[in-house]
Amino acid sequence: MDRGLFIGLMSGTSMDGIDAALVDFADDGRPQLRGSYSHPWPADLRSRLQQLASGAPSELQALGRADSAAGEVFALAVQGLLEHTGTPAADISAIGSHGQTLHHGPDGADGFTLQIGDPNRIAERTGITTVADLRRRDIAAGGQGAPLVSAFHHACLASPVECRAVLNIGGIANLTLLPGGTSAPRGFDTGPGNCLLDGWIQRQRNLPFDAAGSWAAEGRTLDTLLHQLLADPYFQALPPKTTGTQYFSPAWLTTRLEAWVDAPTADIQATLAALTVTSISDALQRHQPDTQRLLVCGGGRHNDVLMQGLAEALPDTAVEGTDAMGIDPDNMEAMAFAWLAMRTLRGEPGNLPSVTGARRPVVLGAIYPGRQS
Repeated sequence: MDRGLFIGLMSGTSMDGIDAALVDFADDGRPQLRGSYSHPWPADLRSRLQQLASGAPSELQALGRADSAAGEVFALAVQGLLEHTGTPAADISAIGSHGQTLHHGPDGADGFTLQIGDPNRIAERTGITTVADLRRRDIAAGGQGAPLVSAFHHACLASPVECRAVLNIGGIANLTLLPGGTSAPRGFDTGPGNCLLDGWIQRQRNLPFDAAGSWAAEGRTLDTLLHQLLADPYFQALPPKTTGTQYFSPAWLTTRLEAWVDAPTADIQATLAALTVTSISDALQRHQPDTQRLLVCGGGRHNDVLMQGLAEALPDTAVEGTDAMGIDPDNMEAMAFAWLAMRTLRGEPGNLPSVTGARRPVVLGAIYPGRQS
């Protein structure tokens, strides 16, 4: 392949078409145009783009400002970490930034995922090369764009002799199945982790989360309601599959509680905890029933009701935190995105097609050079 060939793409403010130029820099570095092509915007998409670019106040402006502001705050987090650890920025090879997810809906021809937190600002403020936008390449390759942490789980926690699973209980819960031996890992989102629990206690008690599951422990599970919640088709859908809080949202819960307005609020919390436990344990028993060890990370690791519920639902499986394997359960995901940044800089794939459903392994994300680069 001629490494001197590059393609430039440009669409101007008139949006009359996309200009594509094939340029040869192979000989003396001077550009030689090898060919050009103009591709029209589809009329309906051109109209939508013109409306967004019209300058009128819009959600687009709010999104752009939030993206910039979030990037500044991510940079402050990096600077705080460097100061806290006494580490010079020059010692850091790269930052892997997941960003803040605002939407994750990868299904369909125009499915997409959106994480904000401008990586240009992170790289500029910190001076450190930043790798970001790590999900969309997997989606472009036909995958779900998640769970990406499964590759890290496989690299760090797989055993050749023990059938394991890694469970991350964040807002959404996801499983990585590590069958051992030469079998390929699998992974998927099981459904709500903490999101419904957090939302309900915020709504009823103005608390950010249910510490250790203490409020859920005061209630009792409403079995009929639990069965109604588990009837959602997502729980029976086959992997690869992912979801988000835009699906398992406060509105999703409100609709299903219309007939339960007189139920004790602690009983609702207990039932939501049972929903998290049951959806996870059912998924594990369905897709890897011979799991010997379940390693838990994420905020849910500290919820005693969830941990006890999982142990009871999976009596033949050892349930413990990833700290038992030497990996901090609170920092598993951040560590995973540092690892993915390393993979990207090396030009190595970061996704697992057996997990995401992508057509092939791909190098993830984009690289934003720092000042030391």
